[in-house]
Amino acid sequence: MENTIVYLIIGAAFLLGLLVGWFTFSKGKKISTALQTEISAKESKLKEIDLKLSQAQSSARAVEAEARANAKEIISEAKIAANELTNKIQKEQARLEEKERSIDEKAKSIERDRVNLDNKQKEVEELKTELAEGAAKHRSALEQVSKLSEEEAKAQLSKELENEYAGFFAKQVKALREKMEVGVEEEAKDLLAQAMQRYASETATESTSTIVQLPSDDVKGKIIGKEGRNITAFEQATGVDIIIDDTPGAIIISGYDLARRYVAKLAMEKLVKDGRIQPARIEEIVTKMKEEVGKMMLEFGRRACEELNIPNYPQDLLKIIGRLRFRTSYGQNILKHSVEMAHIGRMLAEEIGADKQIVVEGCLLHDVGKALDHEVPGTHVEIGVEICNRFKVRPEVVHCVAAHHEDIPMASPEAFIVAAADAISGARPGARRESIESYFKRLKELEEVAKSFAGVSRAFAISAGREVRVYVDTVKIDDLAQEKLAKDIAEKIEKELTYPGVIKVNVIRERRIEGMAK
Repeated sequence: MENTIVYLIIGAAFLLGLLVGWFTFSKGKKISTALQTEISAKESKLKEIDLKLSQAQSSARAVEAEARANAKEIISEAKIAANELTNKIQKEQARLEEKERSIDEKAKSIERDRVNLDNKQKEVEELKTELAEGAAKHRSALEQVSKLSEEEAKAQLSKELENEYAGFFAKQVKALREKMEVGVEEEAKDLLAQAMQRYASETATESTSTIVQLPSDDVKGKIIGKEGRNITAFEQATGVDIIIDDTPGAIIISGYDLARRYVAKLAMEKLVKDGRIQPARIEEIVTKMKEEVGKMMLEFGRRACEELNIPNYPQDLLKIIGRLRFRTSYGQNILKHSVEMAHIGRMLAEEIGADKQIVVEGCLLHDVGKALDHEVPGTHVEIGVEICNRFKVRPEVVHCVAAHHEDIPMASPEAFIVAAADAISGARPGARRESIESYFKRLKELEEVAKSFAGVSRAFAISAGREVRVYVDTVKIDDLAQEKLAKDIAEKIEKELTYPGVIKVNVIRERRIEGMAK
């Protein structure tokens, strides 16, 4: 029994040992398999890393080769640029050296000319002495031939000249007497002239059309639209005419009203840029541009008042003043004309002691009625007075507006100044288209009258037509004939031309003697 138990224990131990061994072997096999798998994965990663390293090395070698090539190219370009710069420096140095030689030669030439001039001056002095001696001998010979002394000859010549020019000198004396009688008027004219000279402004450019540039001629078809719908809608909305002709890349906006033309120009440029040109879009854009131009009018009025230092005008009045920026009179912009008048009027008021603020405001508002004269019945003076009264402008200023065309008697010095400034600004040469044409015509007529006389080589009208400068041929005209020519030209101008003021006739007889030293 005991042996049996022992055998059982030994068998159980053997079986237990077999089980432990099998379990240990199975677990070891699994661990070995896992290790092999992990080793294989790491070897694969190492191979991948080696491949990437090999690719990176190849790429680095390619980049290095490209960098070497670029470096060689840059070095080559730098050498070429350095050679060009060196050549340029050498050329500039050669040019400077040549210029220095030229300056040295000019200096030597100037010195030679100075020496020659000194010698010629000495010769002239000697000739003057010889001429004086010869004149004395000639005078003595004439006295012997004519049996008259120098004093007797002078007296006889004086008497003949007096008889010939008696009428001319009488007219001159009469003109001088009249000038003395109207001394106050001449002083006033001088005062106006000074004010005009102190203020200079631009000349007039009258135009009734505006050109709009197009990106291409293909846009003209869009502007016209199907059966002309777009162009008809645009003309109805803006009140202008659109002229589309063969002019490449441009159309013409025609109309007498500057404000409408400007609205049309802005609207057309906006439509062309947007590309959507159709009747509904045209009406929308034109409405927006009218609002924008209205803001511009307000800004123009505000700038004019700021320039003239006029404060506290309401915005509605400023907008009406700014509207004058889009009105012209014979090509002269009315807002610029009014501002120009205000500057001239202020100068005149300062000279004579008048109220310069009333004058400035009267000048600015004198034509304000022209801003609405197309929309409101009445003359521009009546409309301007009504506008001033509506915005409670000072009565003194309203009087200047009402009297500047002498519709009512002028009752203040300021009103006279406003009227005078209006005449100065409107009548100055270049201010208005009609005035400048008549001005040039008068200058041409003066020159033609002077050139019509024999012996006249050249004639120039200068000093705004108040002087004619006449150059005569010294061979055909002597000293005595020179005086007679001046009188004859003045008489012909009086008979044939109509002109303001006095025209001075200046006859110049110049003799030139040239010599050549070789």
